[in-house]
Amino acid sequence: MFVATNREIVTNAKGLNMFGDRPNLLGPNELRLFDAKLVNKKWKIKLLDDEADEATKKKLGVDPSTTVYASYVAARSVFDSARKNKRHILFFVHGFNNDMEEVLTRAQGFADRFNVEVVPFSWPANGGGVKGVASYKSDKRDARVSAGALDRTLKKMGDYLKKFTADSQNEMWLKAAKKHPDNAEMRDALFTQLCEKDCPFTVNMLLHSMGNYLYKQLLGSSISEGTTLLFDNIILAAADTNNYAHASWIERIRCRKRIFITINEDDSALRAARAKAGQEQLARLGHHLFGLDSTRGVYVNFTDASFVRSSHAYFEGTAVTRNKAVRDFFKDAFTGKAAESKLKYRADRNYYEFK
Repeated sequence: MFVATNREIVTNAKGLNMFGDRPNLLGPNELRLFDAKLVNKKWKIKLLDDEADEATKKKLGVDPSTTVYASYVAARSVFDSARKNKRHILFFVHGFNNDMEEVLTRAQGFADRFNVEVVPFSWPANGGGVKGVASYKSDKRDARVSAGALDRTLKKMGDYLKKFTADSQNEMWLKAAKKHPDNAEMRDALFTQLCEKDCPFTVNMLLHSMGNYLYKQLLGSSISEGTTLLFDNIILAAADTNNYAHASWIERIRCRKRIFITINEDDSALRAARAKAGQEQLARLGHHLFGLDSTRGVYVNFTDASFVRSSHAYFEGTAVTRNKAVRDFFKDAFTGKAAESKLKYRADRNYYEFK
């Protein structure tokens, strides 16, 4: 699993201890990439060098005289794995008070449960070493300053996906043209079939809790480069952002299919988040079933779904292991499908709910 992070890297530390509680000391936009593998229930961590060595270039089939950056190595590996294993890609941005081990464990859970290729982005979301209200406010500050790093990550992903897709399509076009040189209709039909067979996956994004606030900060920038058309579905899960005027930034989101906004009125974490900041903290988007007025958002009410209860992360745990409808919703949402199609629509409230 390849992970992008703007957390500080602790010199001479090993494993998960090398990731600190604060943004990278070279600046909050500084990114590092690493490969994480779960071996005997322990995480093995390998930081990627800024430039690939000769062995890595050979493995990727790249000209050894060219400069190959870590971002290319990670993107190429994820793309090839998704294509080979026919697994959809899920880009995951976590929420408040998550250390690196929690991020990796949750991401591995998605991979195992939903059979997706997970690419996490981890920001320094464990309060800078403090606890309680101060921790929540510290994470919110770190989320704001991490928007640039997330922006850079999405920009790189978009650029590489375009390049890999274009390279693959050129190869398929040559094959189709060679087989049907004198019949354009048959050539085009074969080209379409070859492309669908060669690249059978979608790219989707899950933003959880305060990860939505981070993304909102990115969208608020007039110079953001990370708003390119990259994702099929985008899931705003249990969003720890204001319900008030949320449509103004959600309308700026670009995706090919759906923007899902999940809500649980009994969400204990969002109830606590609102209380932590005092009376000035407005109702949270993932906690409030009123004012659902985005024309792009697909609102899904989980409040009365069996086994969701007061969960803040109802894409895991008993909510998905014991409720097939909830499990099917997230499986469809994470794999580029119309996940709301099996749900009941409440036109009077503008949300979908579980039957």
